[in-house]
Amino acid sequence: MSLGAEYFRGVYECEADPFMLNSKWYERRKYALTMASLPKAQYRRALEPGCSIGVLTEQIAARCEHVVSTDVVRSALDSARSRIGDTAAVEFALWSLSDDWSALPEPGMLFDLIVISEVGYYLDTADLTSAMTRAVEHLEVGGTLVATHWRHDVDDYPLTGDRVHEVIAATKGLALLSRYLDQDVRIEVFVASDGPAVSVASSDGLDVR
Repeated sequence: MSLGAEYFRGVYECEADPFMLNSKWYERRKYALTMASLPKAQYRRALEPGCSIGVLTEQIAARCEHVVSTDVVRSALDSARSRIGDTAAVEFALWSLSDDWSALPEPGMLFDLIVISEVGYYLDTADLTSAMTRAVEHLEVGGTLVATHWRHDVDDYPLTGDRVHEVIAATKGLALLSRYLDQDVRIEVFVASDGPAVSVASSDGLDVR
């Protein structure tokens, strides 16, 4: 069964940064790897479900014209707003991947970047499968979907990080572009395409013969 908002409200009741996103080198390194894996220097519109206190949001915003960042805990969104400051470039919303996509601030908006970072394993297989289908529907052709997840087992979570990536990889309309893997984290970049993904060098006009 997918974890609901009540679970996360309980997590944030005791700590403003319960996942230590702002203090651990592991987290800073993971974010650096995630951002370095993006195949484009700049994006127009990004969606970041589960933004928590906005540490990754800040980095995404530096490479995007507009970011929609969401969470299911109001206190987390408040922390993220305080971190980012008053800017029209980042829009925050109370929303999760398992919610109706029509409830997003601008229903029907297409994104050229969707960031699924440490949120996929909060859903069960059925909900994640549905969410990824909807994600592809809201991703521009040629757009980027990056997935980053902890690989170790967590008793509370319905899925493992590796299982999350298996579900995403099986989603119709996504082609794998790149993968980073170590004992702790798995980072994969997918492109919205019905055919093979085109390498970054090829997209940049370099001769890859």
